[in-house]
Amino acid sequence: MSNPVHSRNILVFGASGLIGRYVTDALRACGFRAVGVARHLAPSQRPSALDIELPVMSMDAAALARLIREHETDVVVNCLGVLQDGPGRDTRVVHRDFVARLLEAIGSSGRAVRLIHISIPGTADGDRTAFSSTKREAERLIAASGIAHAILRPGFVVAPAAYGGSAMLRALAALPFDLPAGEVGTPFQPVTVRDIAATIAWLAARDITDERVRAVTWDLMQQQAVSLGGVIAQFRWSLGTAKQWRITPPAVLIDLGARLGDLASRLGWMPPLRSTAIAELRRGVTGDPSAWMNATGLVPTTIADATGAHPATIQDKWFARLFLVKALIIASLVLFWCVSGFIALVVSYDAAAGILNSHHFPPALVGPITIGTSLMDISIGVLIAFRRTAAFGLVAGIAASLGYMVGSAILVPDLWIEPLGALVKTGPAIVLMLVALLVLDNR
Repeated sequence: MSNPVHSRNILVFGASGLIGRYVTDALRACGFRAVGVARHLAPSQRPSALDIELPVMSMDAAALARLIREHETDVVVNCLGVLQDGPGRDTRVVHRDFVARLLEAIGSSGRAVRLIHISIPGTADGDRTAFSSTKREAERLIAASGIAHAILRPGFVVAPAAYGGSAMLRALAALPFDLPAGEVGTPFQPVTVRDIAATIAWLAARDITDERVRAVTWDLMQQQAVSLGGVIAQFRWSLGTAKQWRITPPAVLIDLGARLGDLASRLGWMPPLRSTAIAELRRGVTGDPSAWMNATGLVPTTIADATGAHPATIQDKWFARLFLVKALIIASLVLFWCVSGFIALVVSYDAAAGILNSHHFPPALVGPITIGTSLMDISIGVLIAFRRTAAFGLVAGIAASLGYMVGSAILVPDLWIEPLGALVKTGPAIVLMLVALLVLDNR
């Protein structure tokens, strides 16, 4: 005879994200039928045929209601969220407008559904960014809806995977850099993704008529006070870098990095260092988990236990060391292609054309070849600069570099032994583009 609790059906929105992916898999391990919904799922994120890809941001309330009915949903878990506005990403659309449609869909679905919503800790008077203010608007809509709900406000999330802010802190722990004193002392209460999943499983097992948990808002985080510097110190212990020497950059460099991150986000990238991330980091992560602990009986895992239970593997170390370097690799390749093309086209056109003339190229071809190759180089740099076309740009850059090397070997072989070794250096550039291509994925 089946367990009526575990026969409940759960719909998880945002199943490709850091929290959503873990929660979906954990609920299935508990015996629930959890349907993971995301706009896009990587091949490695398809452990079950229940995972589905849907354009949830463009689905109206009627379509969402049909989805709820089709899967005979008992619990909806909303893990959707974006840090900052950018191409294809709008905090108000994701945090506020989607929740409004979801509440309407639940109300019109004809089913008794509990909504579990992942929000952020803190209070409205501390909200200074579009990220936090739209999250708080969603909370107010849920609280006023009359629908059975649980608003969960996790602290800094520690998970086996790393993405965004959690990846950035791991990178800081792996590299010889430290944050300024003002940031290091910021209150920063963490929570493990395992505790979040356990809370959602506990709520999913409760009957929807249970008035004790019909409308709750809980802070999910460890009780013990800890600072941002303390969290990074725990990651350093795990990575084996606790005794490494460090440089502390001035706060102005962090602000500059955030501005550059904002610029990169306009090109479609999602760097962890952006103005919203820095504002939220300086605000701190604090709350009172006592109501959550008393209701569920769960004891949150501390950051020390979380990092101590899983010492860093070589994969963890490589990722942490390369995470921030990835941005430097992409930026350097963009500059390499754009600047080299610009120099040949504008600054040193005569010298570039002179190389071809000195090797007895037909005069009618010298100009078109010089201009064409310069424009091609600039185009490759522009393609790499945009996230959507970066992979194509990198492949094109590798192909163009190989073409330059082969063409030179056939037409102007003496360029291989010129003093500055320009063609010889093309080989390492190809390898760097290959590295960029291999680390292009975010999830």
